[in-house]
Amino acid sequence: MFAPDALSDDKFLCGKLQLLQPIRGYRAATDPVLLAAACPAVAGQRVLDIGCGAGAAALCLGWRVPGLFLAGLEVQPDYADLARRNGQRNQIDLTVHEGDLRQMPKDLRTEFDHVITNPPYYPPAGTPSPVAGRAIAMQVDLSLGDWVEACVRRLAAGGYLTMICGADGLPDALRGLGQKMGAISVLPLAPRDGQPARRVIIQAQKGRKSPFRLLPSFILHKGQSHDGDRESYTPSADLVLRQGAAIFGLLR
Repeated sequence: MFAPDALSDDKFLCGKLQLLQPIRGYRAATDPVLLAAACPAVAGQRVLDIGCGAGAAALCLGWRVPGLFLAGLEVQPDYADLARRNGQRNQIDLTVHEGDLRQMPKDLRTEFDHVITNPPYYPPAGTPSPVAGRAIAMQVDLSLGDWVEACVRRLAAGGYLTMICGADGLPDALRGLGQKMGAISVLPLAPRDGQPARRVIIQAQKGRKSPFRLLPSFILHKGQSHDGDRESYTPSADLVLRQGAAIFGLLR
């Protein structure tokens, strides 16, 4: 368990959520907020966050859509404990299980309406972080395709997988979707207009057969370059990252 002086108390969704995070180690930023904003869950449905960390994605989703059954899987006990604490302090029910997705805990060997995930970005061959918690969160000895396959197995028929990953991981992620997933949409996330996407949101539905969709890029920042110590979000990004809006509802 993290010591109290090893934690920061951070605002998400412009202070609508307050989340404890380690000062050193993996720290959630915009990715889990974007992930939560892309999940099409509605009240009464079951959602599993695989690799939930301190609970940022699940809790952002739970804030936007009350009445969900939210479950999380986290391999690091310290982070699983934080996710539980963060759920309690924000009055959002989140059941967190400790374990590896390759050996899914028995209670999670069931079907969910939605699986959301923010997989580790970096392959095992990369240089690991000197901070153990961050190294485990960012690198695992498992391909992205295998990670996605494990997520697909937890979906009910008609269920949605929603994930965010680096743009360079797109080929492996699509391979992991296999033949059971259809209605695949890819939303590139570009830092600025005219710049290449560094991350993508991928969404697919189990058992549905619809054409693949590559959507126009969602632009995060205004202007062509960083201008001072300001976030300079675009109006759409501001609605998602500060107000908790659903991202696909903002696309034209």
